[in-house]
Amino acid sequence: MMQKIQIFIVIFFLSSCFTFGQDHDSLFARLNGISNNGIDFFNVDGIEITTQKVPADLTPKSISKKFKNLAIKEKEIISTDSTLGFSNFYVSKSKTESGITINMNYYFFKNSDDKVIGISFIAMNKTDRELEKEFVQLVYDNAIPESVYATLNIGDINFAGRKIPLGSGCRWMGINNVQCPSWGQMNWSVHKTLEDASLSVNNQIAFIKAGNKGKIVSDTTVAVIFEGNETNARKIIYDFKGATSVLVGMSGGKTLTVYFVATPVRNNFVSCVMSFGTMTKLIQVDSHHY
Repeated sequence: MMQKIQIFIVIFFLSSCFTFGQDHDSLFARLNGISNNGIDFFNVDGIEITTQKVPADLTPKSISKKFKNLAIKEKEIISTDSTLGFSNFYVSKSKTESGITINMNYYFFKNSDDKVIGISFIAMNKTDRELEKEFVQLVYDNAIPESVYATLNIGDINFAGRKIPLGSGCRWMGINNVQCPSWGQMNWSVHKTLEDASLSVNNQIAFIKAGNKGKIVSDTTVAVIFEGNETNARKIIYDFKGATSVLVGMSGGKTLTVYFVATPVRNNFVSCVMSFGTMTKLIQVDSHHY
């Protein structure tokens, strides 16, 4: 009987480890990162993440002083996340403008080098504490693989599991946000559900509209083929007369055409916003390259 119990425990432990590894693999398949000037930038599920480490004490006063770029006041650093297995501070903030709520969650803890790591999670109209805690644990364990990082000098991009060559003329405008002369600009995120990808696209549309940077002259839905999949895209044409825009300058006119797509791509789901010619690398409109 004792032998059977021991065998069961071993089998359970191995199966649990296998499942745990699979969960992280799912996150890593959606996660993209860039490292620049001591700060790591990540994007997953439409959430912008930054991590940085500085010599500091794990106290509210030291955190507020050493992480000035996060604009967190000492009096705001009062809570901890007791579900994490190590000492930490947790701060949750939000702001709402024009119907859009920006949620900002921060975690601070010490690493094995006795430095304080600060992690920020910023998302529109949502928050995902389970993903946050999984990511924080991975950073604490120094377990983020090098394979998720892109280089600062763009040769190609990892677009939801497919390498797309762009060339050195393109530049990062942010994580998963590329601008190329004569092509335009594109940002994207990889999600685990279609609902989440659609939410991200709708949030970006609302955010652009709230910015009042241009007048919408056309808003339609068009059939497209995106990464080999038939789907629909939101096509919005903006009039930028009297406004300054690098993208408008590249397009050679005073209007800008932007496509918004949320669709399955390979084993995940993608939200993508494309302006001007960038889309020719990825989709076909009405069975013809646009």
